[in-house]
Amino acid sequence: MRLSIAAANRASVVLLAALLAGCSNTTPGPQALLPGVSGATKLATQHASEDAAVQFAYVSNVFSNDVSAYSIAASGALTPVAGSPFKAGHGPNGVAIDPTGKFAFVADIGSNDVSAYTIDATSGALKKVKGSPFAAGASPVYVTVEPTGKFAYVPNVGSNDISAYTINATSGALTPVTGSPFKAGVGAYSLAIAPSGKFAYVANYGSNTVAAYAIDAASGALKPLPGKPLAAGINPVNVTVDPTGKFAYVASYGSDNIYGYAIDATSGVLRPLPTSPFADTGSGPENVVVDPTGKFAYVPNSFAPAGFSSHVAAYTIDATRGTLTPVAGSPYTAGYLSYGAAVDSASKFAYVTNAGSNNISAYTINAPSGALRKVKGSPFKAGTGAFGISVCRVTAGKCIPPPL
Repeated sequence: MRLSIAAANRASVVLLAALLAGCSNTTPGPQALLPGVSGATKLATQHASEDAAVQFAYVSNVFSNDVSAYSIAASGALTPVAGSPFKAGHGPNGVAIDPTGKFAFVADIGSNDVSAYTIDATSGALKKVKGSPFAAGASPVYVTVEPTGKFAYVPNVGSNDISAYTINATSGALTPVTGSPFKAGVGAYSLAIAPSGKFAYVANYGSNTVAAYAIDAASGALKPLPGKPLAAGINPVNVTVDPTGKFAYVASYGSDNIYGYAIDATSGVLRPLPTSPFADTGSGPENVVVDPTGKFAYVPNSFAPAGFSSHVAAYTIDATRGTLTPVAGSPYTAGYLSYGAAVDSASKFAYVTNAGSNNISAYTINAPSGALRKVKGSPFKAGTGAFGISVCRVTAGKCIPPPL
């Protein structure tokens, strides 16, 4: 049972407690807030050698119904771009940037839709796509764009399904894929796609499982892979795939741990790692983000003893076995009620959104160890209820996101 101070802050989260009240196999007490989204996939090595001349970060603010946009300085510090924040739907949560670097998408849990924007790669400003917002299912949480930028996927925690869309390469408009929405488990919460673009994985909060799907390369349709969904702890909220496509990790909020799986490169089937689950060095893990080198994983923890600052845990990833080992000094202090996380394309900076303190914690990443150190000036002010975050780097006139 979480402490009552955490429960008080969670009570105002749009729809979530009511939507999941009837779900089986959930833990008692307050439910997880909706974390940020991990970004779309690209090869990490594509950006590692490039100069980070211009980078931007986008943060959804669930209670002020907008998206804050920032330029990222060479030091990792954040500065609001002109015109920020930009209007979103009701309860904006997950943020994703398409791998072509032209569009940003935000899941609006309160208005059951997806806001779409074009990105001005010069200024970082967002402009609503014509026809936006686009209808989704009940209480959409995350947005994930597959590696080619052709399709977007949105899990709907309230309707237990996944909305799939074709992305217009010119305008950014979303059109439902034939057969969408696709059936998922109870409380479909987040979705990750393998770097190959062939397979998708969904964390089901109410079913306590992670499910695997094949993606039709032509239509974008989802088809469940053979076998039953696998156990993923209690209330799994976030699933991610490492840049090599060898491993998947799930943050299990209710059981305070991280489940790890090996991915069969041919079939896409998941196999639990022998040493999984891995104990979280914080409490209430809400997200997992793997840096573009594939060496480190970072996990924001929304809950902290005594109800003060939350934490972000850091782990090294064994490249052969997928094992997670806590980094020396982990966990690191964040703001209050931490949820979203992102690492920049060069693996130099990590960012964590703090919904309770309405700001963003910024860190430099020690390359050899993966340890975190606060950026000067951190935390940086955001809107009310900072949740999701995505970052991108300007390359050839487009703002390209990191691989995850």
